Amino acid sequence: MDAQTWIILAAVVVLAVIAGLAWRVYQKEQSQRLKAHFGPEYGRTVASLGSQSKAESELKSRETRVEHLKIVPLPAAEAATFSQAWKALQGRFVDNPKGVLAEADQLVRDLMVKRGYPMGDFDRRAADISVDHPTVVEHYRAAQATALRDQRGQADTEELRKGVVHYRALFQELLGVTDTQTHDATHLEVHS
Repeated sequence: MDAQTWIILAAVVVLAVIAGLAWRVYQKEQSQRLKAHFGPEYGRTVASLGSQSKAESELKSRETRVEHLKIVPLPAAEAATFSQAWKALQGRFVDNPKGVLAEADQLVRDLMVKRGYPMGDFDRRAADISVDHPTVVEHYRAAQATALRDQRGQADTEELRKGVVHYRALFQELLGVTDTQTHDATHLEVHS
């Protein structure tokens, strides 16, 4: 080989190394972005799927899917109506904790529909919620787990109360209401 061929070959190798390094930097930045955005949901997804690359692919897929949804904020009047429905629901807890848990689930679903989230199976709903509300999606999973235990007759009143509190966290996030705005209206206690 002549000198010109060696120079071209060396240039190709250098470009390949630079491209490889750039790709690694890009992947690391993407991983950091996903970790920062999804928080604990990132780790849960990695553990669930068994690999970082599969989890990151899934999280990116969620983002892409949710980008195509028409998620909208609620008009103030509708937000007030939902807030009043939540207050009424909580007021019935002492007399009917099992019924209130089911009502909380339905009210959260109704709110999701109004905001524009599709009503697929639970896993899809939780995945969609995790994109815009990653800090409360675990509340949704915990509330759903309590509802399933309740359906099997395995949830006591304290578990039902905690389930409603979990639904409330998601409800408030979806409604766009802060805890300080609704603390008095949504405080839930069980008196024996």
